[in-house]
Amino acid sequence: MSGQGSTGNVIAALASFFIPGLGQLIQGRLGMAILMFVLGVVLWIFLLGWVIHLWSILDAALWKPKVA
Repeated sequence: MSGQGSTGNVIAALASFFIPGLGQLIQGRLGMAILMFVLGVVLWIFLLGWVIHLWSILDAALWKPKVA
């Protein structure tokens, strides 16, 4: 994946739309994927999961890999 706006980021953002953290997992960021998913599940109990859900989508869409 190249970076912001790439097809990979669009696919990751769409995946995160359905399941928080799935887009991060597709991008190979396991730690962030677990964090997004767990926070999403916990906060949906208090009806605040939409905040993490939105953050997950934006994070996947705007992520730029570090250039080595």
